[in-house]
Amino acid sequence: MSIAISPEDINAPTLKDLSIVRNEQKELNISPVHSLGVAFKTATFGMGCFWGAESLYGATTGVLRTTVGYAGGTKEGPTGDHTEVLEIDYDPNVISFKDLLHLFWNNHEYGLTTPIKRQYMSLILYHDEEQKTIAEQSKIEEQIKRSPEVITTEIRAKTNFYPAEDYHQKYRLQGHRDLCDTLNLNSKLLQTSYVATKLNGYLAGVGGFEQFKSEVDTMGLTPTQKEYCNYYVEKNEGQGLYC
Repeated sequence: MSIAISPEDINAPTLKDLSIVRNEQKELNISPVHSLGVAFKTATFGMGCFWGAESLYGATTGVLRTTVGYAGGTKEGPTGDHTEVLEIDYDPNVISFKDLLHLFWNNHEYGLTTPIKRQYMSLILYHDEEQKTIAEQSKIEEQIKRSPEVITTEIRAKTNFYPAEDYHQKYRLQGHRDLCDTLNLNSKLLQTSYVATKLNGYLAGVGGFEQFKSEVDTMGLTPTQKEYCNYYVEKNEGQGLYC
């Protein structure tokens, strides 16, 4: 799942020599930050294909972890009648559930006001009564703004969540195979890693270069990793999300 290097990328930094990063990690006592150890709350949204949504929220300040998966159905296991969803751990002292909903309403790839098959439907799965109340009021407000279009979003209690296959997790980041190697990502960390969550968004062009610079020192990157990421974050800034 490596990305193709176009002619203008001939001089782009590379990470093919893993020993350079390993030496920096050892000499500078730096390691990838997979968890910040911050108290968090969780939100779960379905807004079409989950690849774009994961990048969108990953590069959002206050988001600590993202995991794509399947939820909302009645059958056991990730099969049949479930919907593609994104589970988001966020720091409520930095970003609110209402802020997350603002992104939700304004970043569907499809399906917000057009009925679509259950796999890609618009869905909010609330985790407690407070989230339910906020989501329902937010939907009313959004419906007024979008009239005469009719919002199709369903709001239901979260009862299950099945993580998606590894190749779906941090899909945009996995296009940077050598970088993933330097981050020591495995099956579990693809679902839980803080630095993977952030880079999956920033490298896709979300958030912007200036915001990336303000957060990069929380990620545990070496100088060589930073140089690589700086190049692609700046190059891809402003690209539209897609699946």
